[in-house]
Amino acid sequence: MDVSQMAGIETKDVTRLDRVGAHSHILGLGLDDSGQARESSQGMVGQLRARRGAGIFLQMIKQGKVAGRSILLAGQPGTGKTAIAMGLAQSLGHDTPFHMISGSEVFSMEMSKTEALTQALRRAIGVRIKEESEIIEGEVVEIQVDRPASQTGAKIGKMVLKTTDMETQFDLGSKMIEQLTKEKISAGDVISIDKATGRITRLGKSFTRSGDYDALSTNTRLVSCPDGELQKRKEVVHVVTLHDMDVINSRSQGFIALFSGDTGEIKSEVRDQIDQRVSEWREQGKADMMSGVLFIDEVHMLDIECFSYLNRALESPVAPIVIFATNRGITTIRGTEDQSPHGIPTDLLDRTLIIPTKPYTEEELSQIIRIRGEEENVNFDDDDEAIDLLTEIAKTKSLRYAMQLITTANVYARRQKQSTIRIEHIRHVLSLFADSKTAVEKLGQYQDSLIGQKKKVE
Repeated sequence: MDVSQMAGIETKDVTRLDRVGAHSHILGLGLDDSGQARESSQGMVGQLRARRGAGIFLQMIKQGKVAGRSILLAGQPGTGKTAIAMGLAQSLGHDTPFHMISGSEVFSMEMSKTEALTQALRRAIGVRIKEESEIIEGEVVEIQVDRPASQTGAKIGKMVLKTTDMETQFDLGSKMIEQLTKEKISAGDVISIDKATGRITRLGKSFTRSGDYDALSTNTRLVSCPDGELQKRKEVVHVVTLHDMDVINSRSQGFIALFSGDTGEIKSEVRDQIDQRVSEWREQGKADMMSGVLFIDEVHMLDIECFSYLNRALESPVAPIVIFATNRGITTIRGTEDQSPHGIPTDLLDRTLIIPTKPYTEEELSQIIRIRGEEENVNFDDDDEAIDLLTEIAKTKSLRYAMQLITTANVYARRQKQSTIRIEHIRHVLSLFADSKTAVEKLGQYQDSLIGQKKKVE
């Protein structure tokens, strides 16, 4: 195909689809080195006292000195309770287990309520397993691959590896040559070879050979040539949860069940065996326990049986940190006729530290709307009238409603061939989509004509 033919071909840019969640802008708790909350940082705005309290719990979790503690995030809807929990999860990092469920989720599973809570708790308890493996680590000096003259036999070759202290030649078999070819290993690469499995890992390009290349990719990692012996022992750490170990040992195809989510109920005998095995590993110094975090949102949806079970579970020495969240005041405890603060029995409340959240100020609402606009790649008009209107909507109606109007107004603006959101775009989508308060008012006007309304038969 010549250039003239290629000119008539229509081309389109391929873009990556990024899902933007309700709390995808949260990157942490927004605390400084002394544990004080910044006014606006890491996607968090306001709620300074609540974030400082969560920061103290964060340090307790990282130090690994606490277990079986619980906190309750209590406040009105739209005051950032879930955002604080997500910020805590982001600050913990990937190694600390964090599991989140909703209170109503316990009743929708095809298992008993206590089994669902047990699995949730064990998902939030990690085991750091240590094992030593022998590896060969060095910089590739030369690779030679020879094929037999008949072109039918297996390939053979040799590879020279070096450190700052020594240099050694290794004979290569066909499988090793295949891996080197697959990983595109060449002279100047620093590699690691696991002797047990033969797995080859490229660590990067050597600093000493970086001048041999005219240009390097931006993804190229430059590393120093290893020192000491080529062959060394290295400690490898794997982090799994107790629930993962339960599933793998309770099914003939444990890994498949783990990834498919079809775990079902797990027998207590299996859990006892896992606990005993982990205890033996701890005594031998092969494993450590990690107390993670279980976040239960809408905790008022649990019933008295679930609360009784959580009371006992929190007394366990390996229990995780449990974070509850609710937007209820004085309400009935499910499964009883008794009323209690937040719908939680008082004996469980006594075990809980309560972190209250308060409504956002007008300035904080404006900052949150700006942050959400940046997260969704939305450009507001320079006169800030659109942001001011959204702030007023968030103040008088709800923050969640205002945040949803950002996306809908952006879609409408693009259909109008405009790159920024203006106040008229907000007003247009405001006339199309009603908030909950407006919907209730409309419901009262047309209540008599709606289906299901009890009417007196004449």
